[in-house]
Amino acid sequence: MIGDLLPGSVVSVETFGPDDDAEAALYPQEAALVARSVTKRRREFATVRVCARRAMDKLGVPPQPVLPGERGAPGWPPGLVGSMTHCEGYAAAALARAGDLASLGIDAEPHGALPEGVLESIALPAERIRLARLTAAHPGPHWDRLLFSAKESVYKAWFPLTRKWLDFSEADIELIPDAGVDTRGTLRAELLVPGPVVAGRRLRFFEGRWSVRRGLATTTVTVPSD
Repeated sequence: MIGDLLPGSVVSVETFGPDDDAEAALYPQEAALVARSVTKRRREFATVRVCARRAMDKLGVPPQPVLPGERGAPGWPPGLVGSMTHCEGYAAAALARAGDLASLGIDAEPHGALPEGVLESIALPAERIRLARLTAAHPGPHWDRLLFSAKESVYKAWFPLTRKWLDFSEADIELIPDAGVDTRGTLRAELLVPGPVVAGRRLRFFEGRWSVRRGLATTTVTVPSD
């Protein structure tokens, strides 16, 4: 499912539901990080790493630990860029070679309305206006949840390039349905702070895709290496 939102240079692996055997596949360094966590947390942590190692295998990269680094960003093997996501009943990892992409971010969320008060804390005034218009024209998707997911994907693509925090208010995101459908489309994020420099050019926009499918709101952002 997540692979449908990514370019062909990206390999992805996803699973629906926790992998009860995933914990046994953790490396000791990984297992130590969640040893005191509740069962649900340990299974999610392990399941998404199983997805990541299967993606490595698709790229011909030997399986290895995926340890969280600064601000929790996953540490990938040299020469790879990637992103992981998990929520209730779903986990996915996506990887690409650094020569193909400079960075990428993926996110999946349960497709339901955000809790009361959350939209006001994450959305810019212009974004809330656009969401209201989208809701009137396309009442099926929970546009507030899609916006939240898009902000997460933007941050996941941003951080490896900058090593800096990006606040919800520092990216203005537009969600655009594909012609004739309201379950998938594109997203465009205008960076309201100086963007990362990629191939000698400072970026002002990130772009990606979104979809609503199988009870999930999913988003992706890819940053070309050139």
